[in-house]
Amino acid sequence: MDSKVAQISSLPQKDKGAAYVATVNEVLSRTDLSTIASDVHIIVETVLQDNVVVGRQVLQELARALGEKQIQDLELNKRIVEDTLALVQPRLVSYEEQLNGLRFILADILESQEEWSQAARVLTGIALDAGQRTDEDKLRVYVRIVRLLLEDEDSVQAESYYNRAASLVHTTQDKELLLQYKLCQARIHDYSRRFLEAALRYHELSYVAEIDEEERRHMLSAAVTCAVLAPAGPNRSRVLASLCRDERSVELPSFNILSKMFLDRILRSSEIKEFEDTLKPHQLAKISLSSNDRVAIADEDANDATISKRTGPSTVLDRAVMEHNLLASSKIYNNITFRGLGALLDLAPGAAETMARRMIEQGRLKGVIDQVERLIWFDAGGDEDDAQGKAGGLGDVEQETEDTGAPFTKRWDMQIRMTAANVESIVQHLKEKGLLNLATAQA
Repeated sequence: MDSKVAQISSLPQKDKGAAYVATVNEVLSRTDLSTIASDVHIIVETVLQDNVVVGRQVLQELARALGEKQIQDLELNKRIVEDTLALVQPRLVSYEEQLNGLRFILADILESQEEWSQAARVLTGIALDAGQRTDEDKLRVYVRIVRLLLEDEDSVQAESYYNRAASLVHTTQDKELLLQYKLCQARIHDYSRRFLEAALRYHELSYVAEIDEEERRHMLSAAVTCAVLAPAGPNRSRVLASLCRDERSVELPSFNILSKMFLDRILRSSEIKEFEDTLKPHQLAKISLSSNDRVAIADEDANDATISKRTGPSTVLDRAVMEHNLLASSKIYNNITFRGLGALLDLAPGAAETMARRMIEQGRLKGVIDQVERLIWFDAGGDEDDAQGKAGGLGDVEQETEDTGAPFTKRWDMQIRMTAANVESIVQHLKEKGLLNLATAQA
């Protein structure tokens, strides 16, 4: 190869480009792969010392041939690209566009080998301002970087590139690119523990017809998982209602825990063990205890063997289940002692009080705390019940209050009235759809 390169170097300047390009194609088309990498190295090293115009021609042709997989051996392809990048990098200013093309090829190879982080690192080195790149081209690169980083669960760096993509997403009408962006958005919310937003995005994507049916099922399952992990409260109740109304949810393994959460039933540890096994590592992240949690065990409880010594949830799932059980208990009891709530949640009484106080402060639980009597009084009525009933698809149910003479009787009568009104709404809906024949039913 040295002699051939020397022969080309002696040619007139106008003939060198074509001669080097022909030589590159001849080298890459060999059946003997043993000397290809070394011969390409010699060619690239020589043209870089010769002329910038010739160098660009040769590198452009090399990138084209490698991109079209003229060499089927991926490892050899990878070695040639990495060696060429190392040679050209010191002359970045002169060969910026050519380097970008080689980086795309290397990223494709690394991605095919599931080297996600390395592929993302190669793409981050691309100068997106070089050449005539549009904002849509830049968006495509950013979205790809985010996707690769999320494959390796590097959510911190992925979020920084997602923010760059967010500023450019308005520049494209490409449906496939927009779907990729929305999926990245959902996964970023998921990794950032903004589970409510993630559930909404995943559920939205599960309806997109352009996505493969198996992928849509996977997204629906992810939406259910995120909804279960979301902070308990009216907003989550709306999302749970939407997922329960989705006919496809019944087929999911996680439907049991979804339905129990929607119906405000208290969950036991045995019921969540199977669900816990389906979670990803970031969804089982440990939670650090606050200063209030650390001092949650009161002096009078410290020596009582029957009282739990746990001072707070240990994982994201643990916290979600405890908050749900606390919210569910407010639908069952009018009031509960700190000790009783602690036994229900497997927490120290002081820790149970801290969790209830935090939820009341955030508007996710209706009630008041009596620290003298060590009691939590729950507010039976409120916006939360209304929000959940309307989210279930039953619309506005007229609620007329009457003086029954006792608060417990009043509450019971209201529950009966609500149930009867809801059943009437369902029957009316079935009748309008022609799914119910009242004459047959009466007979």
